[in-house]
This record gives sequence, C-alpha cells and structure tokens, in this order.
Amino acid sequence: MGTERHVMQGYLDALFKRAGDYSDYFADDVVASIEGTGQRAEGRQAVAEFVRNLHRSAFDAYAELKNLLVDEGKAAIEADFVGTHTGEFAGVQATGRTVRVPYSVVYDLAGDKIARLRMYFPVSLLVEQLTN
Repeated sequence: MGTERHVMQGYLDALFKRAGDYSDYFADDVVASIEGTGQRAEGRQAVAEFVRNLHRSAFDAYAELKNLLVDEGKAAIEADFVGTHTGEFAGVQATGRTVRVPYSVVYDLAGDKIARLRMYFPVSLLVEQLTN
C-alpha cells in the first residue's frame, strides 16, 4: 500500500498546492467523470484539461482536504472545493463569487498511476452559490 499512498500524496500536492504537473500521475487511458452529470473525459490530456478547467479556468480553486483513504488499488478523498468563480461554468459566466462545496473523489489506481477518477461533486449546489 505504500505505492498507492505515495502516488496519491504526490498527485494531491501537485493539484492542490500547484507543486508540479498532476497529469504525470495519470495513466495514458485514464477516465474521469462527474457522477450523475454525464460529464466525462478519457485519456491523459483530456482528463488533465477536465481537472484544470474546474480548478484553474472556471474557478481559481483549491481543496481543503478532510480525509484521504488509501487501500490496495483504491483511494478516496473527502474535501471542500473552495475558490472564486473566474470563468464560465454550467452556463454561468464568471461572477467573481466565492464558493465552498463539499465533494468526494474515488480513484482506481494501477501501479503508480491513477486509472480512474469518479467525482461526486454537487454541481447544483455550486450553481446555486453562483446564481443566488
């Protein structure tokens, strides 16, 4: 299990602390989805852009990590998505509003790479914070 924890810690540091290229942790055929929305990306570049859009384009955002769980071939995080709305998201143009929503991601790991990301992200709550 040491490899899985090392992979996840490196990925999270690269993504949340902006300390490196987080796409280095993705398998070539990685798949990412926001469950319940139909939003999906496949392949290292597409998934990197998918994640980048959420954290750096639509929002200038980071995660406040609450929990990281790691097991053989699996990992999960529980966090708060915190940031400023800086670009179009779900049809809503940039508002400059600050957002905070809880979310979770379940990861499938293949060796030292992330093969799948399933995001449980309350898009409706996020849109509500942008429009009310």
